[in-house]
Amino acid sequence: MRNPAKAKNLERLGVELRVGDLEKPWTLGAAFEGADTAWLLTPPGPRAPEQSSNALWAARNAGVSHVVRLSAIGASHTAPTINGRLHGLSDTELIGSGIPYTIVKPHFFMQNLLMAAQSIAEQGAIYLPLGDSRMGLIDSRDIAEFAAKVLTTPGHEGKTYTITGPVSITMHEVAEVIGRAIKKEVKYVPITLEDAWKAIVNEGMDEWTVNLLCDYFSAYSTNWGDLVTDDFQRVLGKPPRTLADFANDFSNAFVKS
Repeated sequence: MRNPAKAKNLERLGVELRVGDLEKPWTLGAAFEGADTAWLLTPPGPRAPEQSSNALWAARNAGVSHVVRLSAIGASHTAPTINGRLHGLSDTELIGSGIPYTIVKPHFFMQNLLMAAQSIAEQGAIYLPLGDSRMGLIDSRDIAEFAAKVLTTPGHEGKTYTITGPVSITMHEVAEVIGRAIKKEVKYVPITLEDAWKAIVNEGMDEWTVNLLCDYFSAYSTNWGDLVTDDFQRVLGKPPRTLADFANDFSNAFVKS
């Protein structure tokens, strides 16, 4: 981690903290020293492949015996999103690194729906440029649980997992599920990609993040995300959380305070 002050809760649980910066490779030796398994997560951004490469260099030098990497849905050199293509570069480097690896590719996070929390609370509406497309949304809590399993049990080396929710659903269905959770009518209102771009820019996001989101919106609107797998079920021995589980657990976020 870069800032141990943000991990005080972990420290109180007895977790040993290591400080390192993926953009400063000379800081990573001490962070990886003595580790046998590493969890590699890079933030989305143009320097992500560099950050991942620095981590692999440090892991190899430290003798790490297993690297588990969080990639992205559909990551490859031919992915329709820049984020997917950058992850494809890093996945390829990891596979060719000689270090035993596991790659985890999660679908669109259910928690991303929280970006619509304000419009749901105030207008009973979700405004997104996704048309009638379907997606196999996954709860980010399931991603964490899946990662913990892969990191702490044998038999996952050399494997790539794509993890999704239990069903592929439309945003109209998403609106219905959230509406039932908060006992209020919620509608999905499809908007154009241009209108979404303007709204995101008005939120003050940086240009790279704006383009990243619009990239994904464009891809998902073509049904690119209409996909479910049984990888979560096979590894964890139980089904992933449903959208109803998420909506009920986070219902307070979708109502006026």
